[in-house]
Amino acid sequence: MYCSAMNGLLRPGWRTGRDAALQIAQSRIALPCARYSSFTIETLQKKFRDPSSPYHIAPGTQGPDSPDPPVEEPLSPEEEGRTKLAELGYDPESFWEQKVVWGDHDAFQHVNNVRYLRFLESGRIHWMHALGHELGGPAKAEQMTRGQGVSLILKSISIDYKVPVTFPDTLLVAHKPHPGPAAQNREPKTPARPAKTHFFMAGAIWSYAQRRIVTESDSVLVWYDYDRLTKCDPGEEVKAAIQRRMNLRSGEGTH
Repeated sequence: MYCSAMNGLLRPGWRTGRDAALQIAQSRIALPCARYSSFTIETLQKKFRDPSSPYHIAPGTQGPDSPDPPVEEPLSPEEEGRTKLAELGYDPESFWEQKVVWGDHDAFQHVNNVRYLRFLESGRIHWMHALGHELGGPAKAEQMTRGQGVSLILKSISIDYKVPVTFPDTLLVAHKPHPGPAAQNREPKTPARPAKTHFFMAGAIWSYAQRRIVTESDSVLVWYDYDRLTKCDPGEEVKAAIQRRMNLRSGEGTH
């Protein structure tokens, strides 16, 4: 099987015994017979042409760069968090990164419960700013976050603390509007419509360190006329924008 390599090693003048055996073993590693190589190439070529073979390559196409399946790069904590929350219907325009600092801890050696209210507030204002941009550009976005004209005011909020968070960590805060608990009794084919003067907002906080949701919240936001100091109906255009964000999980929303 090893052809000229073997013949060359045994030609007159070469040493015999242990030295010759060592030379033969080394040559067997790197010098296969030409007949064996030809057989292997022909066999592979036949497999490439055989439509029933897993190695088949259709005419006019090109095979993979490597016989091994492509290796999928693992998602980073940030990518995983954004992907998971988007799959759950949270508005990508609401995503807000919040670094945990050592001062967020309390005597129980985890992030104090009150801090989550601030984290959710920062994410909610970020979402309001994005909504204002859609409704009227930078000027409207500034008005909504400064309490000018028609904007939003928080009526109530509840928080479900799932897992303690500790320093160091970075949190991804996300929000999504929803029609509220009354919609659970609605007929499946009946579209959910936000109320005239308020809507519900679900929130979630994802931990990059723990790679999971660590806190959830639900709140009620009221449309409020800050010039007249009273709740109001913001109009059909505004309610349609909220409706689109309610439909993100179903793929109907645009942003």
